[in-house]
Amino acid sequence: MPPKTTFSDLPMQAFPTAADFEDFLKREHATAPGVYLKLAKKKSGIPSISGPEAVETALCYGWIDGRGNSIDETWWTVRFTPRRAKSIWSQKNVGTVARLIEEGRMQPAGLAAVEAAKADGRWERAYAGPATITVPDDLEAALAAEPTADAYWKSLSKSERYSALHKIATSSDKARAKNIAAVVQSMAVGQQPDAKPTTTKMKTKATAKSKAGVVKASTKTVGKARKTQSEEQRPPRREGLRQRKP
Repeated sequence: MPPKTTFSDLPMQAFPTAADFEDFLKREHATAPGVYLKLAKKKSGIPSISGPEAVETALCYGWIDGRGNSIDETWWTVRFTPRRAKSIWSQKNVGTVARLIEEGRMQPAGLAAVEAAKADGRWERAYAGPATITVPDDLEAALAAEPTADAYWKSLSKSERYSALHKIATSSDKARAKNIAAVVQSMAVGQQPDAKPTTTKMKTKATAKSKAGVVKASTKTVGKARKTQSEEQRPPRREGLRQRKP
């Protein structure tokens, strides 16, 4: 059973409306380390900001949402923090920001986060969500070259495929080819694409064993050669046996 999620690293707060959350961010966005936003579930009937409203408000001030967790039958929570310098963007949030800019809602902190992403290429590399992501050409070519991995890929569920595609889509240009090779290699030996391949380790062990065998065989050969050389250097024995005197 997975460990229970704890919420001790940041304060937890509930906001009845999006305007209340925005008032908080106006005051705290530049200084607060983050907050667990406590959201009431729809069936509870408790006035509460919704998840989508919270995400839009956070984007305006350069903050980003994390994974949601259920608290009980009434509440759930999402971790919101200032966006880190190298934080990747989703295509969904890129589209949301475009709309927020048109509506005049984006604040200086949010616009600064957008400009930073455009400057270092993260904006263009924004990843697609599960509904719109596609298999890139370089992964498709790698799968075509490895039929076993391709067959395994086709047997995966949509969520399992997305996990691998997300990893590749969010890779840097330098790491992309390496990550594709690792994904294909894992599936070629019947492992999930996000598993660490074991073939290299197995190959290393086999190589070490082979090398050990060669060394052992070489040692035996050298030993035999030395023995032969030693015997050749001995003086020859006299032929025949001395007869004993009667």
